[in-house]
Amino acid sequence: MKNFGKIIIFICIIFVLNAYKLSAQEKIKIGLLVPLTGKDAEIGQSIIKATRLAINKINDDKIEILPKDTESNALKTFSAAKELREVGAKIVIGPIFNKNLNYLDKFNDMIFLSLTNKNINNPKNIISAGINATSQLNTIVKFQKLNDIKRTILLTPNEDYKEEILNSVLESKIKLKWKYFYDTDPTLLTKKIEEITRYPQRKQNLKDEIKRLEDSNETNKEKKLENLKKKHALGGINFDSVIIADFDQNLKSVTTSLLYTDVSPERIYYMTFNQWFDESLLKETSIQPIYFPSINKENFDSFSQNYKKIYDEFPNELSFLSYDLIGLVYYIIFKNNFIVNEKIFYKKNKFKGKIGIFEINKNRINHVLNFYKIEDEKFKKIF
Repeated sequence: MKNFGKIIIFICIIFVLNAYKLSAQEKIKIGLLVPLTGKDAEIGQSIIKATRLAINKINDDKIEILPKDTESNALKTFSAAKELREVGAKIVIGPIFNKNLNYLDKFNDMIFLSLTNKNINNPKNIISAGINATSQLNTIVKFQKLNDIKRTILLTPNEDYKEEILNSVLESKIKLKWKYFYDTDPTLLTKKIEEITRYPQRKQNLKDEIKRLEDSNETNKEKKLENLKKKHALGGINFDSVIIADFDQNLKSVTTSLLYTDVSPERIYYMTFNQWFDESLLKETSIQPIYFPSINKENFDSFSQNYKKIYDEFPNELSFLSYDLIGLVYYIIFKNNFIVNEKIFYKKNKFKGKIGIFEINKNRINHVLNFYKIEDEKFKKIF
């Protein structure tokens, strides 16, 4: 009987050792859904290269990356996701574009870390990992408090992301004096900015004051008239800062309209959203200083130079994000003892990446960002 007991114990030990050995050898498969062919192939290829850099940095052979081509098409994305599930991938980085998420709710046993920055109306198994509007407004709130900014207006274009911005206003609890929406058509935009800044009334104020001075006997009358005639309008405005939720040429059009109505960055704070350090803004000296939340520039520059050194080309912004997401996934899996399940991104967690700090909670990712200003044709870090 004693021998039989020893045999049972021996068999159990062998079983545990073999199970441990199999577990140790089993790879953690991470899917990667990116466009490798078609018009967005260059973006996908850059992401693939960035993930290679991340895997080399982690240097753990338990992690296996399985790239699949989405062709930037929702049906092709669905098909590629199905293939990933068949080979055992439970966590997937991608897809890139919000339009490709349509059918992924069918895979409720998988988690997709999409590179989109849109959070609303996404399937439950989608975690948006892009730099979302809430993260950016949270950073602007911090800047408001540091500078005692109390009368901020928000200018948002009538584009498809308007709803996302409004939802983020509620989530961030940012204090706004007013919210305005504008048409990007130059004529309609200028008219809207004139209305917001009360430009017609202020312009009339200037004409009236010039006329009054001309008819007066005030001392230094000529000097005062000379100064007045340099202005476009006269009178106060009822806001101390503006957030322009726009980019590229549209952003420049809005700031041009503000300047036209005599509301310059010398009078109010010009703020905008993450511009990924658009160098064309450095040349726009008339709108400086202009402030914006963003990823960490020093880390972005370092990553870009390393990427250029290895691949002889510069990366796109999304490849920088995907580099961090590989590190994030590895960190979360490691913290969960290499057990992958649908709750793995549900617990509160923080991960310090190259972009900044990722805050994870209830299948949601927000970013703790830095804050910059463009002044004297340079990007300057505020915090």
